[in-house]
Amino acid sequence: MQSSGSEQGQSSLADGDAGDERDRRNDPYSPMEGLADEAWVLARQAVEAGDEDRISDEAVAKLLTAAVKLYAAKADRGERSPRALLGQYDEVVTPTEALTTSTELLRALRLGPMEFGLWSRRRPEAYHDMENETPAVPVPGEKQE
Repeated sequence: MQSSGSEQGQSSLADGDAGDERDRRNDPYSPMEGLADEAWVLARQAVEAGDEDRISDEAVAKLLTAAVKLYAAKADRGERSPRALLGQYDEVVTPTEALTTSTELLRALRLGPMEFGLWSRRRPEAYHDMENETPAVPVPGEKQE
C-alpha cells in the first residue's frame, strides 16, 4: 500500500513548481516529466526526418490540447506566465511555426486577432524588456552549457 506524501511529512506540490527537488514517488503526475521528454524527442525526430505525417492528427491534437490546458491552468492559477517554449528565443520554435500554431488555435475556437489582442497578458513595452524574462527552458536530449 502506498502512503500519501503527507503521511511521510512531504509538502504538497501545490506550493511549488514541478521542478522542485522533492520526493515525487507518490505524486501521480510525476510521469508527465518523462512523457514530455519522450514526446519532445519523438516529435523533433519526426519533423527533422520529414515523417510528421506518420503521427496522426488526433495524436497532435491531444498533445497540443493537453499543453494548452496545462499552460493556461499554471498561468491563471499561479498568476504568472511560465516560459511557454524551449530555448531562449527562436532557436527551437521559429516565429512562423509559432504563428501557424497560434492562428490555428484561434481558428479552432472561432476567434480572431481582435479577441487575441484583448486577451494579451503583457503590456506592449514588456515585450522589449528582456531583463525580466524567465530563464530559458533546456531542450531535452541536448547538452547544456
